[in-house]
Amino acid sequence: MSIGTPFHERTFALCESLNYREWSGYYTVSAYETHHDHEYNAIRNAAALIDISPLFKYRVTGRDASRLVDRIITRDLSKISVGQVIYTPWCDERGKVIDDGTVSRLEENVYRWTAADPSLRWFTQNSVGLDVQIEDISESVAALALQGPTSGRLLKSIAEDADLENLKYFRVTTGKMAGVPVEISRTGYTGDLGYEIWVASDQALNIWDDLIERGRPFDIKPAGMLALDVARIEAGLLLIDVDFNSSKKALIDDQKYSPFEMGLGRLVNLDKNRFVGQQSLIEEKKRGHAKQIVGLEIDWTEVEKLYERVGLPPAVSPIASRVPVPVFHDGSQIGKATSTTWSPVLKKMIALATVEGEFSKPATRLEIEITIEAVRHRVRAQVVKTPFYNPKQKTATPVL
Repeated sequence: MSIGTPFHERTFALCESLNYREWSGYYTVSAYETHHDHEYNAIRNAAALIDISPLFKYRVTGRDASRLVDRIITRDLSKISVGQVIYTPWCDERGKVIDDGTVSRLEENVYRWTAADPSLRWFTQNSVGLDVQIEDISESVAALALQGPTSGRLLKSIAEDADLENLKYFRVTTGKMAGVPVEISRTGYTGDLGYEIWVASDQALNIWDDLIERGRPFDIKPAGMLALDVARIEAGLLLIDVDFNSSKKALIDDQKYSPFEMGLGRLVNLDKNRFVGQQSLIEEKKRGHAKQIVGLEIDWTEVEKLYERVGLPPAVSPIASRVPVPVFHDGSQIGKATSTTWSPVLKKMIALATVEGEFSKPATRLEIEITIEAVRHRVRAQVVKTPFYNPKQKTATPVL
């Protein structure tokens, strides 16, 4: 049975649609209004407040904390300084991804680790023989994502003792909001300027109230999962159980993905000290991989013509689709699109897809299946680099 997050008392009162979904055992708002257009526009044009408390969160401490983290992740921890946040996958012994998430280095041997799936067992198994403590803080720490072009100025007006002017992309700092200690990281899942605020669960409502009340001049708006889904696809960000499967839950080998197959080869440091799955990934690097997740841009003109042919205006759902559809090359299926959406900011239909390796290069012309009036059609699509949308403010020094 699902329960409310630490912010549920506030989000429930604002959720006019009563449109909820389950996320890791919590009630999560899908859309506050009947449609999520305003919430999406807040992400791209103003400031959106998103409850991300259902993330699994772990605190890793102790003399060997850094050794444990470096043993599990594919990134080289020796290059990560205190105050830095990294996005990283971690793999099983065969080099297949178990999960992905962020690791924040809060002190020399203190880390906050987020994950989509429960990971305590895996972390504990790999900590045998090390002087390390792993605490599941999923329930004791609440989290909010404040995302959008005005989010930096809003935070600057509220946060105390936080060095936001010098907070670079994927860095974390500390401060206070509403008199409550918080950690603020310049991270997010929208591909825009944004921050994530980490606070003790029993103080969560104070932070929410402060942001909503003082955020009005910055056009703040609570946003749900439907708006976030469109934004994360535009940002080329992958979703577990949709775009890839955890190797721990996959039923067959073809459902498993390596970091290379996920397009995350840049996050694999094969020459660092031993990590789980390293040898398998070294071998894969040499021989290549059979599939890869890519971005697709769909030919909208062809879509329009198909609708015109049956006497209908072109129609596309504002809700991102998580239903897999076939992708073809020269009449043969060579993959599947796993996340598809109309991008309001780009005015294009885009998708994330898994395709055979030889068809993964940008500019490769493919076809994707669409259904109109219960009839299946194929329209042209082209492989493109992700992110589809990559605004300068995401990584630039914000004007606060």
